[in-house]
Amino acid sequence: MQLARRFFVVLALVLASLVPVQANPMLLVDMDTLEVLHAEEAGQPWHPASLTKMMTAYVTFEELAKGTITLETPVTLSQNAINQAPSKSGLPVGSAMTLKDALYVLIVKSANDVAVAIAEAVGGSEPQFVAKMNEVAARMGLTGTRFTNSHGLHDPAQVTTARDLAVLGLYIRQSFPQFMPMFGTGEVTLAGKRFESNNDLLTKFAGTTGMKTGYICASGLNLVATVARNGRNLLAVVLGGSSARDRNERTAELLLRGLSGSAAPTGQTVLTLANNAGAAPVDMRPQICGKEAKTYVAAQEAAFPMGLEGQPSYLTDSVVAPSYAAVDLGRIAVGVSLPRPRPAHVPVFTAPTAAASLAGELRPGLSGPAIPYPRPRPSHL
Repeated sequence: MQLARRFFVVLALVLASLVPVQANPMLLVDMDTLEVLHAEEAGQPWHPASLTKMMTAYVTFEELAKGTITLETPVTLSQNAINQAPSKSGLPVGSAMTLKDALYVLIVKSANDVAVAIAEAVGGSEPQFVAKMNEVAARMGLTGTRFTNSHGLHDPAQVTTARDLAVLGLYIRQSFPQFMPMFGTGEVTLAGKRFESNNDLLTKFAGTTGMKTGYICASGLNLVATVARNGRNLLAVVLGGSSARDRNERTAELLLRGLSGSAAPTGQTVLTLANNAGAAPVDMRPQICGKEAKTYVAAQEAAFPMGLEGQPSYLTDSVVAPSYAAVDLGRIAVGVSLPRPRPAHVPVFTAPTAAASLAGELRPGLSGPAIPYPRPRPSHL
């Protein structure tokens, strides 16, 4: 057994010497000051995968704040929604749930069919909803971000950066803190099925408060995570992991460096970080799902073995993450639009021309005015 393990280690080291280790985007931000504590390739264009759903949620939160919808608005799974590739809710066409339940399924299960159903319910159609997503991205100063869908399934034109994802996460926390518990939920049940979050930090890294994972072949495994521990509030972004272990352990290591003080401020804030304008997004498909995958993963494991069998891990805590029970409202007549279709979306906000113009919006040391849930309806008697 020892001989076999020794052989594996030697083989991995040989592979690591033959295959370049990918330097993937990583970013660590102090959420209270907006200071950057660590940054690697933070402006490199990257495919967001299901981190897209962070913006899907944000746009929905804004519409809730405007009063155009409520948390009780029915979200119905159209045929278009059902046609999306997994991950999915498992519900049949015509099934409905409240918007509140749909948001939990969107964030925890990362269901692509529910993402489209929310887009159709909130925006009237997915294209109109995506227009809202891009308008918000421009308003936030996410200069490296462009959305083409609401779910994150691969489209070569759908791109973002670690810097932009950090800014988006900070806006969610500042503008809509009442919805942050959704991102910290560890599991959701729906129609007799139990869906667990892929964010292992929620149950294995004390102080984790959210946020979202994402994966497609073209992006590798992505994670945005927020942590509150010992008076510190940190946000980490890790993109392009070669496995869930690789992504989660690297994120935990980054956060621990910030919590321990070994990651010193860089002199920049997340708002002054530049995106790599004009650079092409990295395509990880050959390394993650193609012929290079086996060799690439072995090289990454040799370079960063944390969490592998027989190796130490940063994910050693035992935390009970909150759970949520969503309710399947049953089938609603297909073809009846709920809510009524909206007119074509016309942007009403002017995009900032530079990162400096955003500074007055994203404010250090401020959680932002809490916009309350719509008032609960009285129980039916």
